[in-house]
Amino acid sequence: MKEDILGLLPEELEDFVISHGHQRFRAKQVYSWLYKDIESFRDMRNVPKALISILEENFNLGSLKLIDRQISKMDGTQKFLFQLDDGNQIESVFMKYRYGNTVCLSTQAGCKMGCKFCASGLLGLSRNLTLSEILSQVIEISKITGEKISNIVLMGTGEPLDNYVNVSKFLRLIHNPEGYNLSMRSITISTCGLVDRFDQLADDFPQINVAISLHAATDKKRNEIMPINKKFPIASVVQKAREYVSKTGRRISFEYTLVKGFNDEDEDMYALAKLLKNLNCHVNLIPLNEVSQTGLITSGRKRAEECMEILNKRGINATIRRQLGADIDGACGQLRLKQSIK
Repeated sequence: MKEDILGLLPEELEDFVISHGHQRFRAKQVYSWLYKDIESFRDMRNVPKALISILEENFNLGSLKLIDRQISKMDGTQKFLFQLDDGNQIESVFMKYRYGNTVCLSTQAGCKMGCKFCASGLLGLSRNLTLSEILSQVIEISKITGEKISNIVLMGTGEPLDNYVNVSKFLRLIHNPEGYNLSMRSITISTCGLVDRFDQLADDFPQINVAISLHAATDKKRNEIMPINKKFPIASVVQKAREYVSKTGRRISFEYTLVKGFNDEDEDMYALAKLLKNLNCHVNLIPLNEVSQTGLITSGRKRAEECMEILNKRGINATIRRQLGADIDGACGQLRLKQSIK
């Protein structure tokens, strides 16, 4: 079975090219083409035909098949459902902002974290995505939209730190000057708080942005909606966040999804402000994107503004996430879930 060439690290591609009798610089030529709008190896115009034939014999070019594409009429947000070679499906999102184009990528097929408000985990975890499957999302979306990607958020289906090996390879490849050459400061990892990975993350990628899914200010409430809290309680998550900030000098973000009548009361905001006091952080308030299967109700924009005001008055930098794609299946995992129950 052929291997996906996007799964090769630059040095691995060099070894392959040299082992087949071609000069080292040919690997750089091939590698640079992988990030351009090409449909086949034969589109690599400065690569010898003999090497192209060898590549065709040994590799595939990309591993994703587009199953569905939704485009918001409100703001141009695009949501993609891709099928993998083994039949698993993943979602990716393309969003336009004033500062550039952002893609939200999946890192796993499904998720095992079981957060109650999220559609991604309703079907459980199938497997980790490979390096090429993560990278292919960027390349395919760029091809389909004809747009340059300037920011990446690993906030799609799956827990990125639960697939650390392949995610770290992806980060190095997407940052490589010979490839997409994206700044580490333009990449954000969202995690539900696997604090046992924080030290390694700080060592390996000190310039990356980190967002922690918090969604409650007490263990009692977080236990109800995020099972991972029983392994890594809030105190340990916030302590690791403080250590991360101290070690990297980077501000950290906390994502807080507002669920009506559950975690959006004034007392919740008071507790959150106390929990994060004197921490260089930002709180991203998110009115819940409702998924019918969860039975949870959004707090709405007005209540989100009230919560933001409470936090800001108590010295916590808080904003409300801009809601994009409200007229399409915007919630993470929602489009994949819809396909599965047809």
